[in-house]
Amino acid sequence: MKKRKIGLVVNGRHAGHAGLHQAVEDVRAAGHEVVVRVTWEGGDAERYAAEVARAGADVVAAAGGDGTLHEVVNGVLAGGEAACAVGVIPLGTANDFAAAWGLAGTDPLTALYHITEGAPRPIDVGRIDGDVGRDGGRWFINVASGGFGAEVTAQTPPERKHLLGRAAYLLTGLAHVKNIQALPVRLTAPDLTWEGALYALAVGNGRQAGGGFRVCPRARLDDGLLDVLVVPDLPPLDLFRLLDGLLRRPGAAPGDQEPVVYRQVPSLTVEAEAALQINLDGEPLRGRAFRFGIRPGALPFILPAGADLR
Repeated sequence: MKKRKIGLVVNGRHAGHAGLHQAVEDVRAAGHEVVVRVTWEGGDAERYAAEVARAGADVVAAAGGDGTLHEVVNGVLAGGEAACAVGVIPLGTANDFAAAWGLAGTDPLTALYHITEGAPRPIDVGRIDGDVGRDGGRWFINVASGGFGAEVTAQTPPERKHLLGRAAYLLTGLAHVKNIQALPVRLTAPDLTWEGALYALAVGNGRQAGGGFRVCPRARLDDGLLDVLVVPDLPPLDLFRLLDGLLRRPGAAPGDQEPVVYRQVPSLTVEAEAALQINLDGEPLRGRAFRFGIRPGALPFILPAGADLR
């Protein structure tokens, strides 16, 4: 088997991870080249991923959580086309993308060996443009969530996430549940026009967000579509029943429950009367107008051999 050149982008919080250090040593001993870059602040992972991809890496692996993976994907796609394949070593708090596709709980050595041996599979990549800052647009491979869930993610302190894991999101949500307000928006997509107030919005290429909530349960990584979930303005009792069900059963799928709206579309425009909080693969954004699209099969990604994309 051909030896691979791997760019390993490590979230700085995990730089001292003993298992990761040993994994790198073992993979190097097996003849593979591993170039390690450790992040210090936001944007580093994207920059490092772009650099090692341009330098001829076969794979850029993100060692961290969903936010680190998000930056790595954007770095590899910096020129609009994938410069190499992407893999992930899940070390973050939620690891929603990894968990949805069979990588949750994978130890660093197993994950890194899979990255050296696994065959890349083409997956779809989402795109958000509009009031998103930076270069005017961002790529994403998992879920963009808006409304109450995104506010919870943005307001959960990093130290709480580090200490409590995904339970930190639940605690923050419970602390703020009395302050939930529905947000007036207009959604436009082929064969869909929806206008009203919503409590939560999810636009998914992947299936889950927020530490295990299956917000887009029918999403696939290779169908060329975005899954859209809307939790509309509900009577307080109905809303609390829905939230209680999700908090008690983190694996629950709100897309399978009434009265939520669930559609699969190739593109979507979101217009809000006031600034809307969006959580994009772990990265917070805020704006009043967003355009979502999908680029089918644009990113070679190393998934577990048994990952079911159906």
